Amino acid sequence: MKYRRAWQAGGAYFFTVNLAERGRTLLVDHVQHLRNTVRKVKQEHPFDILAWVVMPDHLHAVWTLPQNDAGNATRWMLIKAGFSRGIARGERIRPSRQHKGERGIWQRRYWEHLIASEADLWRHVDYVHTNPVKHGYVTQAPQWPYSSVHRYIRQGRLPPPAQRADDSFSAGERLI
Repeated sequence: MKYRRAWQAGGAYFFTVNLAERGRTLLVDHVQHLRNTVRKVKQEHPFDILAWVVMPDHLHAVWTLPQNDAGNATRWMLIKAGFSRGIARGERIRPSRQHKGERGIWQRRYWEHLIASEADLWRHVDYVHTNPVKHGYVTQAPQWPYSSVHRYIRQGRLPPPAQRADDSFSAGERLI
């Protein structure tokens, strides 16, 4: 099967990346290792993170790539491989993966969306930040510790929850 990826140098992208075994909590259990892995990949293959949320078994991110670069697949391969190397073995590995010498931590593919406009960008940033609310982990986006929503609040791009009239960031609400 041939997969088609959007290749736009300097583009902005939304991603969803899942663990192979949904329902596990590896990403939050090892969130510091994930952060270190992303930081290392960013040093070698720069990109800007506009939004990011780490959930127990998946993550969402919005990135922009350098003007002369469309290599988001390389970055994800390095992030997934680097994270996997730091996790103790013990996951279920299907025969097709065993045959190729692969780990069974991540789904092989990931969802990618090339951002088409400014409105599309902010819809996806909002989606990233409200995902913990959508999944029922918290009632307000700032309650989730593994989210770039905190950076937006620190930068003054979003008011702190205590200063909001309704004291919430609920799923589907415009955050930016």
